[in-house]
Amino acid sequence: MNPFRIFRRRLRRLICLASALLLFGLSAAEIVRPEALIFGLPGEPDQLLIRRGFTVGYSYQHRQAAWVSYILTASRVSDGKVPRSGKFQVDPDIAFRPVSPRDYARTGYDRGHLAPAADMAYAEETMIQSFWMSNISPQLPGCNRGIWKRLEIKVRQWAEEEGKLCVITGPIFSADASTMGRAAVPVPEAFFKVVWDMTPPEKMIAFIIPNAPSKKQPAAFVVSVDRVEELTGFDFFREMEDERENRLERDADIRAWR
Repeated sequence: MNPFRIFRRRLRRLICLASALLLFGLSAAEIVRPEALIFGLPGEPDQLLIRRGFTVGYSYQHRQAAWVSYILTASRVSDGKVPRSGKFQVDPDIAFRPVSPRDYARTGYDRGHLAPAADMAYAEETMIQSFWMSNISPQLPGCNRGIWKRLEIKVRQWAEEEGKLCVITGPIFSADASTMGRAAVPVPEAFFKVVWDMTPPEKMIAFIIPNAPSKKQPAAFVVSVDRVEELTGFDFFREMEDERENRLERDADIRAWR
């Protein structure tokens, strides 16, 4: 077998083991599972990155997050006074071929946030880490600055109205995904966003946004969480009671959010 593949496989096992020990085990600091992952990881990542404000399931194959999860509350939105950083940085914790901000130069793609900077504006640390490249995916400007931004604004409005949301976001790749720049970073064909209203009466909704310009509103891209699972192979909230999970994940009625 190729020595590089052997090294990569062993490295992945070590990182996943260390991540699992931190996430589910007990350390001297009594580290516990982040609240956004109380019902399990959506999928097994190559590397798990637990931040103060969000958790990243990172993919070495795609050189970006497979998913990002976090809790957004009304108080975090109202406390969001930290100025936007704007300083993209290499993630110092990525163990394999980390992406640099320079890899996006002259590619025609924006450095698109998965956990939005505006959602992380309640603390300087969370703001800074939202600009680490592990939280970034290639987005066409017409998507990033248009429909994707409108969806992010809508989610913050819901957080203020509902009180507490769990948000999970990530890219969706085609089988023959194109790559970006000399670093050959894979470009997603679309992005998903799963939103769980944790305050009674609880509800879920999901969106699949093409990586393309659109003048439509987020409501035009509503799907069920079940549909996102079909496209990604993830299993969101896998440890939730089956009846509760099935009821919430099949819903796709945006009227409940108005």
